[in-house]
Amino acid sequence: MLSIWTRLHEYRHFPLTPLGEAGASLLMLMAKSRHKKPEYVRRYFKPSPEAIAELTSLLAPGESRR
Repeated sequence: MLSIWTRLHEYRHFPLTPLGEAGASLLMLMAKSRHKKPEYVRRYFKPSPEAIAELTSLLAPGESRR
């Protein structure tokens, strides 16, 4: 069973991926998670393959890179 502190820590980081996929900036993600360094946010932000593909399509519309 997870301790209360472990659960609170996980809850603090849970929204980072949905917020990042919705377009929140790195600074906003850092503010939300209360991290002072971007590398810590990277540890908890796990974009889905679909979100990465959508971003890629914005950079190169009409091209498929597979």
